[in-house]
Amino acid sequence: MTWAELLVSAVAAYALVGIIFAFAFVTRGVGVVDGDARGAPLGFRLLIFPASAALWPVLTRRWLAAKRAPDASSREPTDVA
Repeated sequence: MTWAELLVSAVAAYALVGIIFAFAFVTRGVGVVDGDARGAPLGFRLLIFPASAALWPVLTRRWLAAKRAPDASSREPTDVA
């Protein structure tokens, strides 16, 4: 296998994992990572799908970190002013 074939295979594997991740992220994960995205319409979810597929390593870390952190949306907002 040449280096070019190896590179194409690696990019294809990255894209496949990204597409699978993006389906899960836009249906469940986006609401966990960003509380404002809960209940977002289909148009928004379709809009973020390509970026979710491309940036799946970063979003995976954020999703896992958000699942471990206490739910910030249930806390009272603090008045800084």
